[in-house]
Amino acid sequence: MFILPGSRGKDLCDPHAGHTRRDLLRVGGSGVLGLSLASMLNLRARAAETGGGSGAPGWNRAKSIIMVYLQGGPSQLDLWDPKENVPDNVRSAFKTIPSVVPGVNVTEILPKLSQQLDKATLIRSLSYTPNGLFNHTAAIYQMMTGYTTDKVSPSGQLEPPSPKDFPNFGSNLIRLRPATEPMLPFVMLPRPLQESNVVGKGGTAGFLGKAYDPYTLYPPGDDMQMDKLATVKVDDLKLPDDVFAARLRRRADLRKSVLDGMREIDQAVSEHKLDTYYEQALELVASGRARDAFDLEAEPDSMRERYGRNTFGQSLLLARRLVEAGTRVVEVIWPKHANSDNHSWDQHTALTKRMKDQSGPMFDEGLSALLADMDDRGLLEDTLVVAVGEFGRSPKRGVSTSGNNNSADGRDHWPYCYTGLVAGAGIRRGHVHGSSDATASAPATDPVHPGELLATIYHAFGIQPETIVYNHLNQPRELVKAEAVTGLFA
Repeated sequence: MFILPGSRGKDLCDPHAGHTRRDLLRVGGSGVLGLSLASMLNLRARAAETGGGSGAPGWNRAKSIIMVYLQGGPSQLDLWDPKENVPDNVRSAFKTIPSVVPGVNVTEILPKLSQQLDKATLIRSLSYTPNGLFNHTAAIYQMMTGYTTDKVSPSGQLEPPSPKDFPNFGSNLIRLRPATEPMLPFVMLPRPLQESNVVGKGGTAGFLGKAYDPYTLYPPGDDMQMDKLATVKVDDLKLPDDVFAARLRRRADLRKSVLDGMREIDQAVSEHKLDTYYEQALELVASGRARDAFDLEAEPDSMRERYGRNTFGQSLLLARRLVEAGTRVVEVIWPKHANSDNHSWDQHTALTKRMKDQSGPMFDEGLSALLADMDDRGLLEDTLVVAVGEFGRSPKRGVSTSGNNNSADGRDHWPYCYTGLVAGAGIRRGHVHGSSDATASAPATDPVHPGELLATIYHAFGIQPETIVYNHLNQPRELVKAEAVTGLFA
């Protein structure tokens, strides 16, 4: 097999498309067919112009994504896959209500979201089958990177984030699809990915390097605190009072003229891509675009009320503003800890009360407002919205599936069947993909592995899921070892 020397981090034809193991294998066999490397690259380049041969539904429809990540694992049975005619310890304590989509029911916890499902697809067959991941951090890492890790601490949790980690999917996206506006390309708010004391695992650029890390916005306070995001300071996005944008740009021009006359320095800058990063940072600060996007006070009170006057709701509103301004990836991570007792979906005890009084109302209000608002503004045309947790909850209440203690009104971790929501960027509207069995214990039809969900996200951005990245040891690795679920698209 022929491999291009020095090709780490470089793409074979399209500076954004990357290359795959299949491409390299094809190069290896090209001599037999009389096809030169140059010819293959030329064919790949022309194919990329027409969709890379990936004429499947949804290809390259997305320009941005909002990932609403539900830490802790929400119960499919108590939200969006209720079951009737099942034993009492399986059935939800909440009533089943119809949605706007005929034949699709949810529970009474989602009265507002039920009226927005005509804009989205419910995936009721998400599953880690055959191998389940019952640990929060391990499942989070899988969901966010597409890979599992064998580094586990004595407590049973994963080790802290490492430069050797696989990148968060958002980091891969902004590397392969750089932002076209002077805007923060990747923003994560209002909480980090976290289980107990393991903070940020699966939420960094890992071996891609810190240049592709998300811009993090973690305001203090509780999830129910009102308008907390309105007081967030973004001083690093502001110009000093005595520096005008034009003056800053003049300084940049002076810097360029000096570098133009210093060939060796210019070459060093070019090799390390410092010039690119400098220009991006300069434009970001000088344009004021990001600063303006963070100004929630510019929104009418009615819109802020619509999303919910709490950290989660205002984070979703901010996500919409960031996408409008040109941010490629926004990840809204909520609640604060995957396994906390405060507004978490990790409801081993008192599930009914906690879902009814804490997590449920905020989730219903915020996500329903986001879908309706995005649709009204035409943003769902090219923005992918995904709402999902790391797993679901056990079909039976009061049983232990992961070694945890569960009350009679609590459900344990369950990776074998759960539900997620996807919308926008060509995703089918008013649709249910896959189904669960009678007790939501396992997929009955069309199972979707978390890796396949990630592959679908890459596909929506016009990126082959098997595109190669090089890890810290300069070893080739696919973005994700899975295929896109093209049946999710219209």
